[in-house]
Parts: sequence; C-alpha cells; structure tokens
Amino acid sequence: MIDSQLMQKLADLKEEETLNLVRKELAKGTAPMAILETCREGMILVGSRYEAGEYFLPELIMAGEIFKQASEILQPAFGGSEAEGKGKVVFGTVRGDVHDIGKNLVVSILRAAGYDVHDLGVDVPPEQFVTRLRETGAAVLGLSGLITTAYDGMKDTIEALVKAGLRDRVKVMIGGGVMDESVQVYAGADAFGRDPTEAVRLCQQFLGGN
Repeated sequence: MIDSQLMQKLADLKEEETLNLVRKELAKGTAPMAILETCREGMILVGSRYEAGEYFLPELIMAGEIFKQASEILQPAFGGSEAEGKGKVVFGTVRGDVHDIGKNLVVSILRAAGYDVHDLGVDVPPEQFVTRLRETGAAVLGLSGLITTAYDGMKDTIEALVKAGLRDRVKVMIGGGVMDESVQVYAGADAFGRDPTEAVRLCQQFLGGN
C-alpha cells in the first residue's frame, strides 16, 4: 500500500518530504506509475485549492516544480517502455502569446506520465503545428495560451489543420490562464483542460491506456 502521506505532502508543497517519500516508495518496490498517480492526485488537490482561492500562481508553479522533480526521480524506473506505448503529442503556445510557464508544466507532466511530447515553444504559427503533426504522426495537439490574443491563434491553428486535411485524425486540447469551454467552442477544439493533470486524463482518453 502506497504511503497516503505522499499526496498530502505534495499538496502542502513540502518539497523535501515529498521527494523523500517518492524515493522511499521506489526503494520498497512500489510500481513507478502508482507513485506518479499518487503525485498526480496531489496536483489535483493543488488545483482544487487554487480554484478555492487558497493557492495562487506561485503555489501552482512550486507544486509543478515538485512534481517535475518527482517525475525525474521516477523516470529511470520506467525504463523507457512507458513512453514507447502511450503515443505522441505535439504541444505549444499559439501565435500571439509568449507565455510558457503553464505550457512547460503541462509538457513536463505529460512526459513524466509516459507520453512522447514534441514541444514547439511559444508564439508558434499554425503552419509549424501542421508540419510537426505530419512529421510525427501525433494524434493529439495541445494548444496553450494565457492571454485573450491567444483565442484567435487557437482558432487559426485548428482551421489550418482542417485545410491540411489533418483535423479528422488529430484531437485538439486547449488550456491556459483565460481559457474555458467557451474558447474551446470558439476555436473548434475537442477539449479544454483546467490543469496539467487534466491534460494527462485527456491524453488517456484520446490515446487509450492508463
């Protein structure tokens, strides 16, 4: 049975205690994916505290950094097999937006969960997303944006997928500071994620697997 303190320590932003528990679980033979799932549950609790006004952006960033360090500890235990079977994701902040904190956090968590993520960076034009999707054959596209100017960048990117004949085979998820379901509808995306752990759940839904 995995130590129930792990989720709580991460949610409470106890960095060293969280990482020590991760190492302890690995040492006693706990499956790395089970440890990662418990850490994700801690991140969900962080997200709930953010929504309740108990946590703010600095706490989100700190939690993301703790999760990233935990995932780095776990990565060797996966032996590469997890990433090979879970599928490819193309990700980037859309044209007109240069914010990358949220994007980097989501990319880190998706990689820790075993997905092969191709991060295109920030202020990415629609054509670059199209090119990378063709090169990789990725079935999921993640679009990030923090400000309202990103609305049109997302819409333009999805329209470019339609013109390129890729839309039917690519699921598009969006997220970011000012994004919500109304932006999802406006842009024509398939899903909206409120936090990094939701991005993992969406990829599980789109690509299958655990």
